Amino acid sequence: MTDANPYSSQPPKSFWRSAVAEPGLYRMSDLWTPAFSLPANARFATYGSCFAQHISRALQTRDLNWVNAEPAPGKTSAALAAKYNYGVYSARTANIYTARALETWIELAEDPKLTKSIEIWQDGTRFRDSLRPLIEPDGFASREEAHTMLRSTAKACRRSIEDAEVLVFTMGLTEGFEHAETGQPYALCPGTVAGQFDVDLHVFRNYGFTEILASMNAAITGMRRINPEIKLLLTVSPVPLTATASQDHVLVATTYSKSVLRAVAGELARNDPSIDYFPSYEIISAPPARGQFFEPNMRSVSPYGVSLVMEHFFRGLDLSEPAKDHSPDPSVERRISAEKEMEAEDLACEELLLEDENAH
Repeated sequence: MTDANPYSSQPPKSFWRSAVAEPGLYRMSDLWTPAFSLPANARFATYGSCFAQHISRALQTRDLNWVNAEPAPGKTSAALAAKYNYGVYSARTANIYTARALETWIELAEDPKLTKSIEIWQDGTRFRDSLRPLIEPDGFASREEAHTMLRSTAKACRRSIEDAEVLVFTMGLTEGFEHAETGQPYALCPGTVAGQFDVDLHVFRNYGFTEILASMNAAITGMRRINPEIKLLLTVSPVPLTATASQDHVLVATTYSKSVLRAVAGELARNDPSIDYFPSYEIISAPPARGQFFEPNMRSVSPYGVSLVMEHFFRGLDLSEPAKDHSPDPSVERRISAEKEMEAEDLACEELLLEDENAH
């Protein structure tokens, strides 16, 4: 027997055989030990890429406090609210795919007047917001209306940060497009779902580790100016890229993207006790899953996969702190009613529309 070494005192979860191979996929435990505890009635704000919508829904289904800072107006039916992208995230931001886009949204939340600088695209007689081009199915009636509604969402985003104990953000992509002169990021490449592509104005960016880390740190700093006590829970979407604008094979591009995002999330969580990482990416994509949680298109995550991710999430979630004195959420009753009507609702995911560009 050799002398004691750093591995000698490691628990079973530290060894592949005892933690993965022997228990198998469905009996693995201790995948996530939260870095912080939360109040028993903690409020959660959720944003990010398409996969983040599963977390929003799961929180509501389990009667946890999901912040809905921008509910649909009046007695809007659940179907109509869904059509207009209400109740998807804590504010009506639509999907936020990149760290650069998150940084921009936090800047707008801090100063809603900055929404005047966001590019609006004309689409026939209608107008579309370049940060969320499909938020209104038929577009807006005018540029002024588009900017007014964007300003309203920026204020709602701020309220969600003010009200939440923890913000859950799902990191999705490293690839994005920016305006060459202003640096404004776009939700998707102009000329795909909306707008017109201009080779001189629209620049492809495949953000690297340093750039993404800087954007995330800027966003986190902004969040803390709004709510100094807020905690951040990061995840990485396991959903592969629909398409890449790089010269790499889409499989290679996907591996690069997810690897960089995972590394950034790990770096942030390692250096800040109020930031944590939840391994949704690993649960779906790591070897033990053997790809079984992907649909036949090998991209969409099946309900079984989502269920397993949520099982690990709620099993690990630590709500042991005393409950806080929260003001009532007036949208709770309507939200519960909406959930019943929206059980079979599809995810709102603009990136899927890039498949329309595939001529092969």
